[in-house]
Amino acid sequence: MKVKIVNQSNNPLPEYSTDRSSGMDIKANIDEPIKLKPLERSLVPTGLYIELPEGYEAQIRPRSGLTLKKGITVLNTPGTVDSDYRGEIGIIMINLSNKKVEVTPGERICQMVIARVEKIQLEETDQISETARSNGGFGHTGTH
Repeated sequence: MKVKIVNQSNNPLPEYSTDRSSGMDIKANIDEPIKLKPLERSLVPTGLYIELPEGYEAQIRPRSGLTLKKGITVLNTPGTVDSDYRGEIGIIMINLSNKKVEVTPGERICQMVIARVEKIQLEETDQISETARSNGGFGHTGTH
């Protein structure tokens, strides 16, 4: 599938790191480093604008290496870029470490996964079917 993209950044187009990568790396389009204090967040511009076909979304996900090494990650994860959105893709980043960290110009800050979206129709009812799990919620299966 081909997706139209406008690249107004100083970076090359997003690309897959390997043949089997699910996500394309997205880079920060900034001229100066963004310094994030612990628990501080910032909207990082990418300079990218995409035209997704109807029935698809772009999911914005954290990069595990960035989170492990620097303690910064993407909020609102996964973020969704809808097929009718035409504005710049911005990435909400947060510093979860206990020290000040920097997002540097051209740094790979997240990954973008293109996914099919299925539209549904909700059908209101008074009852839904039972399952073995039923209403068992968070942690109901234990930790072992």
